[in-house]
Amino acid sequence: MENSSYGLTICAERTALFKAISEGARKFKAIAIVSDQDGFTSPCGACRQVILDLAGDIDIIMADHRGRMKILKMNELLPHPFTPETLQRFQKKKLK
Repeated sequence: MENSSYGLTICAERTALFKAISEGARKFKAIAIVSDQDGFTSPCGACRQVILDLAGDIDIIMADHRGRMKILKMNELLPHPFTPETLQRFQKKKLK
């Protein structure tokens, strides 16, 4: 959902994931990103983090307007994520 202020938008990937969760879905196998462009469109950085946080290391299916597909695991797109474990390390360091 985009508007003239890009900072206030939400991408289709996050919209789909949030809607699925709001409807009761909890386990995910894949998410598809289809574009009318040449080449593949991968999720933005914010979507990568949210997908990993809420869906885990699922398949990311990218398809272009010609029907070609490329499938990667989420961990391939976000190899060094900020995880709950990362947050715990920061919190422990602050307590010392």
